[in-house]
Amino acid sequence: MASPQPPKPRHPYLRMHQIRSGQTGQIVCYENRTYRVLPTIPSKTVDRATLGARNFIMRPGGELMTTATQTLAGSNLRRDFLLGKRVGLIDRWIYVFTAAVFVMVVLAGFIPDSFAKVAAVQAGERPPFPLVLHIHALLMGSYLLVLLSQTVLVATGRVGQHRRLGIAGMVLAPALVVVGFILVPTMYHLAFAAAEAAPAALKSKMDAGLARAENTLLLQTRIGLMFAILLILGLRARATDPGFHKRMMILSIAVALPAGFDRIAWIPTTLPERPISPDLYVLLAIAPMFLWDVFRNRTIHRAYWVWLAVALPFTLAVHALWDTPFWHSAAKIIIGV
Repeated sequence: MASPQPPKPRHPYLRMHQIRSGQTGQIVCYENRTYRVLPTIPSKTVDRATLGARNFIMRPGGELMTTATQTLAGSNLRRDFLLGKRVGLIDRWIYVFTAAVFVMVVLAGFIPDSFAKVAAVQAGERPPFPLVLHIHALLMGSYLLVLLSQTVLVATGRVGQHRRLGIAGMVLAPALVVVGFILVPTMYHLAFAAAEAAPAALKSKMDAGLARAENTLLLQTRIGLMFAILLILGLRARATDPGFHKRMMILSIAVALPAGFDRIAWIPTTLPERPISPDLYVLLAIAPMFLWDVFRNRTIHRAYWVWLAVALPFTLAVHALWDTPFWHSAAKIIIGV
């Protein structure tokens, strides 16, 4: 006879109490904390995978299941310092807010810049955009909208729809990486051809623009490699560590935000001299999510340490190579001009 399946746990944003030895009731394990949910409080039922189905039990009645047996007996528990509906509201919507900020940064940077460049094309001041640029813009916009939708679906407890929409994200993400690495040399070849064909009066100006394009290659390469690495790490954790997964999916696309920030003309910048401002603005964009995490959990989540470990060597390389003669020569060799 098959053993009965435990009921689905309540959503963790409800009022919860730290579990103590001998207590019974609905017990959930959420991001390495074990709680007892008051059974009299109604709530929406969500998919067990949201909480990690291997790490919860239901009582009274029946045997203790999985890791909850050890949790109840040993009580090596961390206290939840913040309880209540307002805290749960921030827990759920801070990720929606962060994804929305990413979308606003991209819109604020690319909409004015795109209008200006379209006008330049129409005036004959620059060549038409290559097809790969349009494809990249479509993929990036679609991916950001999927990310925002995913955070909303989880915040509202629609985990089944979140999983189904995740399939679209898993298609868009590798396509975005591939198209990005096609776009980078394509745009550089256009800049190189324009510099070579420029009349003598504009030669120095075009050469300076080409040097900026070579420096930008450093940022673009960092974005492409970091996004791919962090995305793989986030996707691998989607079934085993939901807390790591949701943070890493946001942190992975955060590395692409310099492309939006660099196009916002009214904010201070250190470019083209030094690439300091793009890094600082990315940290500013993820600061609300990070600070709430630290305040809420009294510790820095592992996802941020992994993100830092991946970002640090790439960032040090970008700053070390920026605008050096070695890099300007190497960029031409890498691109093949």
